[in-house]
Amino acid sequence: MWFRRDLRLADNAALRHCLKNARRVYAAFVFDRVILDPLLAEGLTTDRRVEFIHRSLHELDAALRARGGALIVRHGAAADEIVRLAEELRVDAVFANHDYEPYATARDARVAAALAAAGRRLHTFKDQVIFERDELLTGAGRPFSVFTPYRNAWLKALTPFHLRSYEVAKYLGALASPPAAAIPPLRALGFAPGDLDQLKVPVGASGGRLLFDDFRARIDGYRDARDYPAVRGPSYLSVHLRFGTVSIRELARFAHERMAASPGAATWLSELVWREFYQQILHHHPRVVGASFRPEYDRIRWDEAPELFAAWCEGRTGYPLVDAAMAQINRTGYMHNRPRMVTASFLAKDLGIDWRRGEHYFARRLIDFDLAANNGGWQWAASSGCDAQ
Repeated sequence: MWFRRDLRLADNAALRHCLKNARRVYAAFVFDRVILDPLLAEGLTTDRRVEFIHRSLHELDAALRARGGALIVRHGAAADEIVRLAEELRVDAVFANHDYEPYATARDARVAAALAAAGRRLHTFKDQVIFERDELLTGAGRPFSVFTPYRNAWLKALTPFHLRSYEVAKYLGALASPPAAAIPPLRALGFAPGDLDQLKVPVGASGGRLLFDDFRARIDGYRDARDYPAVRGPSYLSVHLRFGTVSIRELARFAHERMAASPGAATWLSELVWREFYQQILHHHPRVVGASFRPEYDRIRWDEAPELFAAWCEGRTGYPLVDAAMAQINRTGYMHNRPRMVTASFLAKDLGIDWRRGEHYFARRLIDFDLAANNGGWQWAASSGCDAQ
């Protein structure tokens, strides 16, 4: 079982299929140097995302050890390490959940080919979204490019089957303990410990459970409270959705069951659908990574304005809400959703600076950075994207 964006045991699609269909199951994770080395090259020797993953892996490893297994953690190019590990363990197949980012799809195709050449198989499954790829299309058979019709189609297509949990617990007897397994310390990866403790960021599946339980008691007020950055309105689950320390099926099931009686639950479910809308945009239009969804907007001549960009990054614009939001992301790695829209719009439409520069800045600082959501949100705010304002 190759863990990636699914760092939990419960309700894990690939893990369930792996445990159910194999006589012996090893669990593995790779700190991918293809992703991490560019961060180090930019001087980011502390990274909250890497620390979040590292600490979540310790919790996952403890959960596996309590059930007779353990987590094998490697550091290298993932495509090479997984193929090498499959050979070392003499496994018949590798199981993993889908990842939709362009690099991930190319990596998985390379792994599948290398495994096949050695007589092995790569089996992958849908896990981080309710609907993926071509499961929802317009009446003309095309991908959606406007959110409201996509949301309506999403809700119409939804059945209890899509929200059903994958049973894992009863199959855990297939877990095998590897000959030697230890998680390398952060410093061995090139990173120093950061400030997650000081920021009180809950990690792992237990952290996701803690935050979800807290939000369940507040969800009815979400529709109004989410508009005020100083109020505890959001779920704060975005980083857990990013790294799969919560199950999207459990979250969507809870919101869907309450939506008829709770405007807050209905609004939050729409936010979960927005997340999937941007995932399918990235899948069908990978060119949005670095280019406008609407190509005519790539003809805009943006201002360079290095002094204005620096003022924006450092929260020195003189606009209090913008500066407070930038202070929040710089100091904590998190920004409330409303200020994300405000700061993005301000950079592109008030300062006239290329949205891609802001997108990259957020990508390097957000602990919950997700390529599809970050790109989609920035293009929405800059009016270069789908369903733009």
